[in-house]
Amino acid sequence: MTIYKELQAADLYRIRMPYPFSNYDRQLLTLLYQPMVGSEAISLYLTLWADGEMHADDSTHYNLMNTLGKPAKSIFESRIQLEAIGLLKTYRKDGDNRSFIYELCPPLDPKTFFADPLLSMFLFSKIGESSYRRVRDRFVIQVPIAEGYEEVSRTFTDIFQPVHAKSGYPADQKELEARTDGEYEMEQDFDFALLRQGLSEQLVPKRVLTPGIRHFIAKLSFLYGFGPLEMQKVVLLAIEDDYRIDEEGLRKAASDYYKMTVTTTAPKLEPIKKAEPKVQEQKPDSQQAPINKEDELIAYLESASPLQVLRDIANGKEPLPADVQLANQLVTQHGMEPAVVNVLLQYVLLRTDMKLTKAYVEKIASHWLRKNVTTAKQAMEFARIEHTQYMKWKNESGAAPKRSASSGRKPIREEKLPEWFNKKDEVEMPTQGISNEQLEQEKQKVLAKLALKKRKGD
Repeated sequence: MTIYKELQAADLYRIRMPYPFSNYDRQLLTLLYQPMVGSEAISLYLTLWADGEMHADDSTHYNLMNTLGKPAKSIFESRIQLEAIGLLKTYRKDGDNRSFIYELCPPLDPKTFFADPLLSMFLFSKIGESSYRRVRDRFVIQVPIAEGYEEVSRTFTDIFQPVHAKSGYPADQKELEARTDGEYEMEQDFDFALLRQGLSEQLVPKRVLTPGIRHFIAKLSFLYGFGPLEMQKVVLLAIEDDYRIDEEGLRKAASDYYKMTVTTTAPKLEPIKKAEPKVQEQKPDSQQAPINKEDELIAYLESASPLQVLRDIANGKEPLPADVQLANQLVTQHGMEPAVVNVLLQYVLLRTDMKLTKAYVEKIASHWLRKNVTTAKQAMEFARIEHTQYMKWKNESGAAPKRSASSGRKPIREEKLPEWFNKKDEVEMPTQGISNEQLEQEKQKVLAKLALKKRKGD
């Protein structure tokens, strides 16, 4: 191996420390790690530690070589030993002036260290049985509990439970009781076998579901109240193109899916003993209660999920997967607010005899995205003002009503409209039994009245 390809004296480096280390960490380094990697590697670690506490400026490896009295090759060999043992993470940036970031990792606590089969066996092989037992007994202090005592410590899930903001009620008590065994380990209660059944090896390889990811999936399942089938969809949303998955991606995917299928308000964790069922969720003082029917409708559209809106429009029936997927794409892929999607779904379904035409929906959605529509109220206003244009788009998409074969006259439309459509500043816009030209004239009158009111208000 050519050392100059890996490290040169002129290369810059900077040190990162997650938090200040203690004298206890220094003892662990000396007595547990030094026998495994040697004094030169620990000397490099201690030097970086001291340097990192003093300043965070860039320095050259030439200065480090002078401080340690070692050539670049020795420093590189010590560095990779620290990386292998879990004490150092190295990040490199290539360019005209190559630079490194050395992130110091604190030594493991003794209990974790001796529970690790690789580290404990490595230390045992280096110092022998008697020294191993002596150092283990020094750091892992096991004080027996006095006779007659039994542990009654509560677990996390004994005390805290997710409260979903839409209902204001805690999770089902039976479900909570099934999740309260053991320490903060909910993984045992999550059916990973069922999760894997719906995930093909081509889309989600088994290797990506590491123990850490599995534990995080179990925690998200508990927090959002999702079962294995819902978490399948979360995992599919979180998986990257290169078949990687991380906690941040899972967190975002779970949040997006929760907004889409449950409610736009995030769940909360509250103490179980403080949870009071059948009590309405308290609203902030700044949020006034709805004062009329339209305000109530806006409050509903702002808080309900698109899936719930689809159910309500269909009188409680489950919507078709294609409709759910279309709404999901608008939220997760195109970044539309769920409340805006709710208005769009209601408007299109009632305008097209309960048919959710994808091309028509996407055309209106594209218009609202360009206009930066972010609230239900804005969306309702756009639907009123641009109604004529949206009717033309509907006819262009092939959804226009057919003319009667026995008469050349246009049939009178009996299309259903959302309740909020005709309610704007006490001005109604009639839409039944009139031509497009008449509707355009009515629209201009409404806009003129609104402009006049605005001027008077100014």
